Amino acid sequence: MTSTDVRQLESTRIAAWLRDAILDGVRAPGSRLIERDLASEFGVSRVPVRDALKVLVAEGLVELRPHTWAVVREFTEADLADLDEVRAVLEPLTFRLAAERRRQDGLGRLQESLEAEQSGARDGDGIGSRRAAADFHEIVTELAENRLLSDMMKGIRSRLRWALSQHDDLQHISEEHVALFEAIRAGDGERAADLAAAHVDTSRRARVARVQGLRAGDR
Repeated sequence: MTSTDVRQLESTRIAAWLRDAILDGVRAPGSRLIERDLASEFGVSRVPVRDALKVLVAEGLVELRPHTWAVVREFTEADLADLDEVRAVLEPLTFRLAAERRRQDGLGRLQESLEAEQSGARDGDGIGSRRAAADFHEIVTELAENRLLSDMMKGIRSRLRWALSQHDDLQHISEEHVALFEAIRAGDGERAADLAAAHVDTSRRARVARVQGLRAGDR
């Protein structure tokens, strides 16, 4: 294995760890990501750390501050409104195609992620439930079997997972995923698309309610 291969593996590992830390709420919005400190924490040089941060910048999770350090991105209301608009277009199409092109092996994986999400919601495992919810959406994208659509969804994957992390009512979200799964399993593309559109709206309203609740608590 060449030094370039090693560096790429290291940067991939660091990016994955930081991504989870950000999306699971371990690294809060606005917190600093200092190359020197991260390199020491992971026992690597600063180069793979720098490469990892660039990946997260491209995903929209991190912002680089010139001549200082990187910070975990703080999503504005405009950022989230943009995401809602894109999801409202892409997700109904994704779920419709997944229902029309479903495969048995894909349905099995989708059911496994759904069961993990439900189990996490019942047991109070917020991180596990939210991660499984994100897996559910990614598997649906695979089932849609549209390469261009898959590339477009990959472009917002981390932002979508962040949006899912803003839900407090995990049980309700998992129930909506159950309905979506049933529509896909039945091959009902129209119903799957309608449910997906409603799911995006639920996500938006839940996030707005959560933000309002946090603001009220700060008063």
